[in-house]
Amino acid sequence: MAELYGVQKSFFLINGSSVGNMALALTAAKENKKIIIGRNCHRSVIGGLTFTGANPVWVIPQWLDKWGIWGQVNPDEIKKLLDENNEISAVWITNPTYEGVVSDIEKIASICKAGNVSLIVDEAHGCLWKFSDKLPVSALECGADAVVHSLHKTGGSFSQSSVLHIAKDSRINPDEIEANLGMLQSTSPSYTLLASLDAARAYLSSLYGKQRLNYAIKNAEAVREILNGTEGVHCLSTDNGVNIDNTKIYITVEGLSGKRLQSLLEIEYNIEIESATDEGILALSNIGNMPEELYYFCESIQNIAEKKYLDITHLEKTKYMPFHVPQIVCTPRNAYVSAKEEVKTENSVGMVSVEVIAVCPPGIPVLVPGEMITEKHLPYLTHRKVIQVIKRK
Repeated sequence: MAELYGVQKSFFLINGSSVGNMALALTAAKENKKIIIGRNCHRSVIGGLTFTGANPVWVIPQWLDKWGIWGQVNPDEIKKLLDENNEISAVWITNPTYEGVVSDIEKIASICKAGNVSLIVDEAHGCLWKFSDKLPVSALECGADAVVHSLHKTGGSFSQSSVLHIAKDSRINPDEIEANLGMLQSTSPSYTLLASLDAARAYLSSLYGKQRLNYAIKNAEAVREILNGTEGVHCLSTDNGVNIDNTKIYITVEGLSGKRLQSLLEIEYNIEIESATDEGILALSNIGNMPEELYYFCESIQNIAEKKYLDITHLEKTKYMPFHVPQIVCTPRNAYVSAKEEVKTENSVGMVSVEVIAVCPPGIPVLVPGEMITEKHLPYLTHRKVIQVIKRK
């Protein structure tokens, strides 16, 4: 695996990319020190920070308002935060986003190198990039110090199996990573999971595997072409001014929320898509999909758009894609270990959360321990009757 990805060491993970993120946090983040993190990070990154007592310095990615999703991280924002903050130990970026939007990791890596800080990239959803020149370039080839890949998501390994890579000239010590993984992972690993990672590696790097991946890319491009030519249907693409992973198909249908579109596909057409946001849905063209499956998917979307279904009010009560600049009161660890009380969600405004509240997928936190709860959070919390907060004196 390390030879294939061109790194000094690759660690097989048996608790998904989450355990890789936690091990990286324990290695790169230190108590009361600062670490720059994209606010669209996965909840496992917050879990790792909670272990360490580090202070997150949030970088807010671009917001694609038309699509209702997070966009790329601006490298200039990374430079600005590094200039404004002392003792930054690392920069941690999620790339691509869950919907496939890609940041300029090469430029961010150059900024980090000039500032002598480590760059960690949660590339969980980009594990296929190594195997096709029609996909973005992996962060490992752009100068990142450490990268996590979820081979179980799109690479064909069994669920719960991932890989953590340490680059050849990394500022992150692989021995420390190994020690921290030893604390976090089972001492009785599943050899079925481990073998599936090796099998996925062999398959993806084979001629047949690369052919299947190229078919997946062509199928996704065909879907976008068909649906963008359908009245009322829009697919996110490079024509929208963003760099994307071509295997990810993000779709909006005028007049329908993402959740309504998801339910119509599932109930009326027996199609289960990857996920839904407030505005649209995410579908994946994978190495196992056949063209006829994707053409049926296109026909289903076209039928829905033609019938002009009405949205259903109750599906709009909960919002699914958080976008808030947080009000930080204390570190995640200080909040998590503080005295707690449980309050009704509608009465929690002005209090400090001690929970990570995130719906998977994509696992992006609505609230992080140590953040102030505001009125703007409430539409994202309607599925919760109570919430844990720092106890009032």
